[in-house]
Amino acid sequence: MTRQGPTNGDGKSGAKEPKALRARLAALDRQIVALAAERTEVAAALLRHGSRDDASAIASPDAAALERALKAAPAGLPERAVTAILRELESAALAAAAPQRVAYLGPEFSYSHIASIARFGESAELLPVGTIAAVFEEVEQGQAEFGVVPLENSTDGRIADTLDNFARREVRICGEVQLRIHHNLLGTGARGDVEEVQSKPQAISQCRNWLARHMPQARIVEVASTTAAAQAAKEKPGVAAIASRQAGVHYSLSVLAANIEDNPSNVTRFAVLGNVPEKRTGDDKTALMFELAHKSGALADAIAVLKRHRINLTWLESFPMPGRDEASPEGRYLFFVEFVGHRDEVRVRRALASLEKKAKRLVVLGSYTRREAVE
Repeated sequence: MTRQGPTNGDGKSGAKEPKALRARLAALDRQIVALAAERTEVAAALLRHGSRDDASAIASPDAAALERALKAAPAGLPERAVTAILRELESAALAAAAPQRVAYLGPEFSYSHIASIARFGESAELLPVGTIAAVFEEVEQGQAEFGVVPLENSTDGRIADTLDNFARREVRICGEVQLRIHHNLLGTGARGDVEEVQSKPQAISQCRNWLARHMPQARIVEVASTTAAAQAAKEKPGVAAIASRQAGVHYSLSVLAANIEDNPSNVTRFAVLGNVPEKRTGDDKTALMFELAHKSGALADAIAVLKRHRINLTWLESFPMPGRDEASPEGRYLFFVEFVGHRDEVRVRRALASLEKKAKRLVVLGSYTRREAVE
């Protein structure tokens, strides 16, 4: 007895089903491309006839707009996929209307590069530079509209170079990116053949317990970047890298061990530098830095001002000011503060006015929408 193949519902054999599915897929792809082109044209026209605020909104849609899009998505389409699709459509619109140049701490496939893509999409002109200071310089001198620099990590804390540049330069914050950092051991051979593990110091620090347990025989070598480590792993037998999956794909490396970070909630927060302020959304944060007189209780008095105005702090760092002051042999310090609220809110304006009276220097670095961590 000959076995019948599956039918497609009309009694006909399903032998031709793959061909029909491929044809349907091709037709859907054409529709998607046509709609994407139309959406890009409309959004670009809005940008050309609108304001910089419109550009800011399209470059970084508010939570309500994203929520509406997610609700309209059919079941089975992951939120991460919807977010990525919208991000790239927005990036294409901005590139068509007013190309954005974004400086970031390179090289390519570093976590700063991934954070830049997460915020601006791949249609933006992403410019890798060698140092955090160089990112600030590009924005300060107008060579780039935006910059992306690491601000703090949930494992290693503040990024001192970033705070130092805020203290020295007239550059402001217009957004944030919170990126979940997943470190991977990448290589070309078997894990047992690894004699040396390379990565940048921060990545090694964030995986030190895993390395001690699982790779005690390997030499640990610090290099300039995770990308440089991945390149070495590609070129040198016996060398593995701690880097992102994206770096592994680019250099054709195998994942010898995934997600080896000691802290499973490892997140690096990046500051988006630029002069395009974000509108108030109701879910905002404000960052500022201030210097106080060197006397007993000065910081407590400053914090009391914020408490009195019902300001909820999310971050507080002290940082030694560049250079020395003979009048203050103990050194002078800046305090970096971040809190919930937008500088346009009445209570925030009143709090800042009161705090300014107690500070020797106060600079509002910016207000921006609070962002959830992304992969």
